[in-house]
Amino acid sequence: MRVLIVEDEPDLAAVLARSLAEAGFAVDTAADGEDGLFRIREIGYDAVVLDLMLPRLDGWSVLEAARADGIRMPILVLTARDQLADRVRGLNLGADDYLVKPFAITELVARLHALIRRSYGSAAATLTVGDLVIDMAARQVSRDGVPIELTAREFAILELLTRSRGAVVARATIYEHIYDDETDVLSNVIDVHVAALRRKLGADLIRTRRGEGYLIDA
Repeated sequence: MRVLIVEDEPDLAAVLARSLAEAGFAVDTAADGEDGLFRIREIGYDAVVLDLMLPRLDGWSVLEAARADGIRMPILVLTARDQLADRVRGLNLGADDYLVKPFAITELVARLHALIRRSYGSAAATLTVGDLVIDMAARQVSRDGVPIELTAREFAILELLTRSRGAVVARATIYEHIYDDETDVLSNVIDVHVAALRRKLGADLIRTRRGEGYLIDA
């Protein structure tokens, strides 16, 4: 899953980006509100982590403009502003969650996973596809209790296809959701990952719609 961090403090942005990448997210960053809003409008992120006190355009304005545009992606406000009035204002402007600094990375990761699950219409942390059990929180897949080792990219593709079960997901959409702006990969990389998933999970799990993309309909 791909997230955007809008944070103007470089050290904190770097720590957040590294920590979320280690948790399995593809991560982009924006250092001011104008760049953040541009990215929110242009890229289909699974979630946004938004500071409030930003240069060029503050987080309140970013949040308000995104919701006015009809953008529904989950937005988690991450800020040092801890007053009740600030939390109420953020939630009323359309924030899906509000986390005050200082914070624990584990809590941020858990909150992001919960927001993304709900955005795909399921609050459950564990999903089943046939005889596979997919633990979204632990990032683990098993069959009959036996773990199946997946790479971070393979898991991200499986998660996206599972959450979009029954719908065809285009290669371009998969790429957009699992790679950040800094990644430069070969054009057939999605097909390579899907082939690996089929070897590990079964050839019939992921179907190909030629010229359209992939789907799971189990």
